[in-house]
Amino acid sequence: MKRREFLNTLAAGAAGLAISPGTFAIESAKTSGTKPPNLVFVFADQWRAQATGYAGDPNALTPHLDQLAAQSLNFTHAVSGCPVCSPYRASLLTGQYWQTHGVFLNDVHLRDDAVSIAEALVGSGYDTAYIGKWHLEGHGRSSFIPPEHRQGFQYWRVQECTHDYNHSKYYADEPVPKEWEGYDAIAQTREAQQYVRNHATDRPFALFLSWGPPHNPYETAPESCQKRITSEKLVLRPNVPEASEKEARRDLAGYYAHICALDDCIGDLLATLDECRLSENTVFVFTSDHGDMLFSQGMIRKQKPYDESLRVPFLLRYPARLGTKGRNVPTLLNAPDIMPTLLGLCAVPIPSTVEGKDLSTPLLQGEDPQVDAALLLCMAPFGEWTRKQGGRECRGIRTLRYTYVRDLNGPWLLFDNEADPYQQKNLCNSPENSAIQHQLDDLLQQKLNERNDRFLPAEKYIQQFGYTVDKTGTVPYSP
Repeated sequence: MKRREFLNTLAAGAAGLAISPGTFAIESAKTSGTKPPNLVFVFADQWRAQATGYAGDPNALTPHLDQLAAQSLNFTHAVSGCPVCSPYRASLLTGQYWQTHGVFLNDVHLRDDAVSIAEALVGSGYDTAYIGKWHLEGHGRSSFIPPEHRQGFQYWRVQECTHDYNHSKYYADEPVPKEWEGYDAIAQTREAQQYVRNHATDRPFALFLSWGPPHNPYETAPESCQKRITSEKLVLRPNVPEASEKEARRDLAGYYAHICALDDCIGDLLATLDECRLSENTVFVFTSDHGDMLFSQGMIRKQKPYDESLRVPFLLRYPARLGTKGRNVPTLLNAPDIMPTLLGLCAVPIPSTVEGKDLSTPLLQGEDPQVDAALLLCMAPFGEWTRKQGGRECRGIRTLRYTYVRDLNGPWLLFDNEADPYQQKNLCNSPENSAIQHQLDDLLQQKLNERNDRFLPAEKYIQQFGYTVDKTGTVPYSP
C-alpha cells in the first residue's frame, strides 16, 4: 500500500464512522475513555551513546538527562545502522531501510512515495511540528523547503542544514530566511516550549526538535559551558591512540561543552511539559542521528562501523503507560524501527510501506523486545570517509554481544563487545573464533537476503538512483 492509498484508507475508515480523517484518533480515544498521547521527539546531531552521565561518562555534564534516564526506558543497544545524517533522518521519517528510500548519503532528496510518520499522525488526528535541522531536501543547504516537501509536518521552523550555530537561519512558511537569536539550539528549544504551551489542548500533537550540536565545529558552544570543561582533565577512552591525544582533548572539550548546553535545553523542555501538565500523557524521546569517533581508533566523525559511530543514546519516557521507574532495555533498536514503534505507542495505524519493527507491544507489556541483530551498512564511502581516507563499502550486524562486518573483499571486523568493550582486538579470521564468525556471517547473509541487498560497489547505487557526485563521490550541497 503506497502513500496515497494509505491516506485514502484512513479517510475511508473515518468516513465509515461518519467523522473526518483528522478526528479519527480523537473520536476513538473518546470511545475508549483515553486521550491519545502527545509525542515529543528530540534528537541531536552526532551525539554518541557513550557521552552521557547516565552511561558512565565522567566528562559529560548531563544532570537533566540523567534524571530523565531514571524515569525512562534506556535502550542500551540503540544503533544508527547507516550512521550519517540524511540516511538516518530518511529512515526515521519513513521506517524504511536505505536501499528502499534511496537516501544512503547526505544531501539528496527524500522522495514522497512512502507514508511518513507525520502523515500517519496527521491522518489520525495529530497536529505536527518540526523545528531545527532537516537535511532531506537535497536542493542546497540554505534553500527554502516548500510545503509539499515537508513530509506532512504542519508547523515549520526549519533550515535544511547549517552548523554555524551562532548565526543560524531558518524558514517558516515564506521563502524569506529568519535568524535564530544567539546559539540556535537554545532558541529552537524556546520555540519548541512555546509550541507546547500553545498546544496544551485536547488535540494531540507530535513535535520533532532537531538540534545541530554537538556536531563539529566543537569550539562554538556557549561560553558559559566552555568554561565548565577543562581539556586537561578529560578522561579519554582507552582506544584513543597516544598520538591523537592532543587533538582529541581539544575536540572533546568543545564536544562536551555543546552537550552541557543541550542538557540545559532538555531540562527546560521537560519543565515546560510539567508546567502544562502534559508530562504524564506524552511520549518523550531523546536520541541522536549517529555518533562521533572523536579519535577513538584514531578516527574522526561518523560512517564507521565502530560503536562510537554506530551507537546512539535512546531514552523513551511515557509515564501513563510505562510508569516512571527507569530501566535498561537491552534490545537492538535500529533507525527504521523508530517510526513503527512510536506509531504503535500512539495507537496509530502503521503504513505497509514501513520495513522496521514495531517494538511497542512488548514494551507496553513490560517486556524486552527480542531482536537478534541490527543491520549495519555503509553503501557509499564518501563525504568524510572517502576511499583516500580508508573508507570502504561494508555490511555488518550488531548483536547484543558481537559486531561483525564484511567489506567487498570479505570478512573484515569481528569484535566481542562484552570482553572487549573498546573494540581493540579484531577477532576476524582467527581460527579460535571461526565458529562464531560463521554463525554471524550466516545471520548477516540472512539480513541481506531479507533486504534483497546484493552488496554492490557504491557507484552502482549512485547510478541506480541517478545521483550526481563530485570527484570525491560527494553530492554537491551548495545552492
